[in-house]
Parts: sequence; structure tokens; C-alpha cells
Amino acid sequence: MAIASLTPAWGQVEFKRGLEQISFIPKGQWITGVSVSYSQSDQDKYQLFIIENITGDTYTFKVSPMLMYCFKDNLVAGGKMAYSRSRTRLDNATVVLDSETDYSLENLYNISHSYSAMGAFRNYISLGRSRRFGFFNEVQLQLGGSESKICSGRGKDLTGTFERSWNVNIGLAPGMVMFLNNYSAIEVNVGVLGFSYNYTKATTDQIYIADRNSKQANFKINLFSIMFGVAFYL
Repeated sequence: MAIASLTPAWGQVEFKRGLEQISFIPKGQWITGVSVSYSQSDQDKYQLFIIENITGDTYTFKVSPMLMYCFKDNLVAGGKMAYSRSRTRLDNATVVLDSETDYSLENLYNISHSYSAMGAFRNYISLGRSRRFGFFNEVQLQLGGSESKICSGRGKDLTGTFERSWNVNIGLAPGMVMFLNNYSAIEVNVGVLGFSYNYTKATTDQIYIADRNSKQANFKINLFSIMFGVAFYL
């Protein structure tokens, strides 16, 4: 008796999602830009909620240059640097809790500056066949540090604390780019995923030494981390 074995032939069907990707950022293109911000305010007997008679001034300055290179179509790598400096001087303020309870703050001075270097990698995605609008996903690795000094009082009552900090941040920041012309574009990005570690060492009155460290993981959209900028594609 002969037994025949039948093996069905299965045909392979190629499946395509229909997503078309064009060369949004061509190989060999340089991306550069810089953001500069400065703010200053002066208060003279200003009132804010329960804080009255606020007298003082403050300023903040920040500069952040960027340089990246497209080593393959739509794939970009490079780095960013940032430096910021801020100062707050409070001559007088009164915290009023009720008609019989209040606290006074006088001669408070704080100055700080921070610096950081960041390596970044981007993958651009065109919006259809448009070469004006597109999205990008940016992976960031940032190393930075800061120093700050806060003093209060005057004369023999003067007391102060000096702090030095180091931090490491790893993040994922998707964004959108809109070209104004062939060489300049507006960029918007927001931090979504990230992990940060911060270490701070503090010295008070040049006698007391303390330190602290913190770890933070973020897996949600942070509306306070939205960044706007202008970049030049050369």
C-alpha cells in the first residue's frame, strides 16, 4: 500500500504599512543655533498674597549654543552647552499669616550659576511628503554642575551657606520643526521620559558640612519643560 504525503504550499505575502519617508534632513548638513535669555525685575514695597512690603531686585541670564551634524539622511548627532547665572537680593519682606502673626525677612542675598554639556542624537520624520513640517525624536545625555551662595543678616548676625552640585540627566525629548526658509527653522520640543541624579554638598558658616543626593524618574509629559528655539541648517 502506498501512502502519499501532501504538503500544502504556502505563499508569502509582503505586507507594507504605506509609510513613506523622504530625505527631510540630507546627509552632510550642519545644524547650529543659540538661545539667549535675560530677565530682570525690581520690587518696591510690593505685595504678593500673604507676603507684603517686598523690596529688592533679581535678574537671570542664560545662554545655550548648539552644534549638530547630519551623518546620514534624517539622522543627526551633536551637542549643546548651557550657562546660566541668577541673583536675588531681598532687602525686606513680611509674611503676614493673620492680624496677630507675621514674620520679617531682611538682608537676604542669593547668587548662583550653573553649567552643563549635553550630547544629543536626533531622528527626523517628515510629515508626509512635506519638506517644511516634520517631527524629530531626540535622545539626550547631560552632565552639569552648579554653585550657589545664600546669605542673610548683617554684621555679627551674618550667616551663609555655600553649595556645590553635580548632576546627570538622561532624557527623551520629541519635538516638531517648521522651516521658515531653506536655512532657518523654529523648533519646539518637550521632555517625556527621563532619569536624573543630583548630588549637593553644602557648607554653612564655613563650619557645618552636609550633603544630599536625589534620584528622579519621569515617565510623563512635563509641560514645564517645553522649549522653543530657532535653528539654522547650513
